[in-house]
Amino acid sequence: MADIEKLVEELSKLSVLEAAELVKALEEKWGVSAAAPVAAVAAMPAGGAAAAEPVEEKTEFDVILKDAGPKKIETIKVIRQLTNLGLVEAKNMAETAGSKVLSAVGKEAAQDAKSKLEAAGAVVEVA
Repeated sequence: MADIEKLVEELSKLSVLEAAELVKALEEKWGVSAAAPVAAVAAMPAGGAAAAEPVEEKTEFDVILKDAGPKKIETIKVIRQLTNLGLVEAKNMAETAGSKVLSAVGKEAAQDAKSKLEAAGAVVEVA
């Protein structure tokens, strides 16, 4: 049998994303669900609830251009407004699917950039 203390130490080193991946893998392997019934969660002692790490809200977003759309010139103009790039650089960005127009910007700035690019006909993703 595995040393429980050692196993707990190793699992404590996992990031939240790694722990989520572990849960998925175990659910698939064992054919079970890790979702706790409501009654069990309510009966859980307060110490157990405090041990769970709070999920942090994402504060930085990337604006990714998936496709320049049918009005590429309009998209290039918007890219230049948002980034202060030159014409050639903005054109290259518009022609390259998956280009990051903006990196690590706030939620409002990302949504504003997305709406401007979509108004120009581009297909945009905020990640």
